[in-house]
Amino acid sequence: MSTGFVFMSDGPANPGPAVLLVSPDSSLIFNLREIFHTLGLRFEGVMDSDAAVCAMRSLETSDILLLDIQLAAVANGRLLAAMHDLEVHRRCAIALIAEQVSDEWIARLRQGVLDDIVPRSADASTWSTHLSTMQRGHALCCELEDLRKASLLDAQHDRVTGALNRESMLTILFRETDRVQRLRGAMCLALFDIDDFQMWNGKLGQKAGDKLLRDVATRTGQILRSYDLLAHMGKNELLLALPGCSAVNAVMLAERMRIDVFGEPFVVLDKEKKAIQVPLTASFGIATSRGRSPVVVLREAEQALELARRSGRSSIHCCNESPLTDSTQSGSAKLFSELEALA
Repeated sequence: MSTGFVFMSDGPANPGPAVLLVSPDSSLIFNLREIFHTLGLRFEGVMDSDAAVCAMRSLETSDILLLDIQLAAVANGRLLAAMHDLEVHRRCAIALIAEQVSDEWIARLRQGVLDDIVPRSADASTWSTHLSTMQRGHALCCELEDLRKASLLDAQHDRVTGALNRESMLTILFRETDRVQRLRGAMCLALFDIDDFQMWNGKLGQKAGDKLLRDVATRTGQILRSYDLLAHMGKNELLLALPGCSAVNAVMLAERMRIDVFGEPFVVLDKEKKAIQVPLTASFGIATSRGRSPVVVLREAEQALELARRSGRSSIHCCNESPLTDSTQSGSAKLFSELEALA
């Protein structure tokens, strides 16, 4: 039966960071309560792993977690596994309380699983030094991790649109193709090109052109499913990767984009800093994966896009299907029903 919380709530009037101690030793909890109270810190003690997991869920940034090695769940690593699942170390500093530690625990300290190891007999002065050091170290590690993630995100995404860049999209497509092969599922690529974009770019300037691309990507992202992918493939071409999507549904998505993405004009500043409305359209080339190499499927989408361009503005061409333009849009419902029958 769980012993539950040993909760000490008589902290200072203006509480600082909270300290959570996980220990089966009631005397240690009592002694550390007194020490942390003198240091101006809120304190909470729990005596078993189940209560610890519950308490760890509420830990916030700048809080401190102390683990007593005498608790079996700490010694055998089970509590560390639960902490990893809860991403506790991303929120607060963690220290082990022990008189003697094995090489395994020292290795965990070096790996960053822990921020410090504190002697069980530490007094208030020693604790003050350890807490200050571990908090500074933890803050620095979090900052470095944030920089690493930002750098990785920047390397994977296009700076103009915020969408994936070409290299990242191709890498992901190879992985998605493996999934299509294993599950015998469907996937489509839809490559689209903004009609007359170079004309607008030359007329309005590169800054306005970049904003047009960014706004197109933003509007497109708003109508995609959470697992659809969008990439800027270069110049004014963007690529949609649509897992679990048939050719019929890909064409229907392109039709929807005509309205939801390109149905309203885009507002940008021209070279004289005047706001103007820019009506844009796009042509689409669609190809189905069928588990084939993404390079082959992308080439087919490029060929379909070229055929769409030749058909005129705002055209849709599905590989091995007839192009759809604004002039033939009234007959698209019939085409959809025919494609559905073949799907």
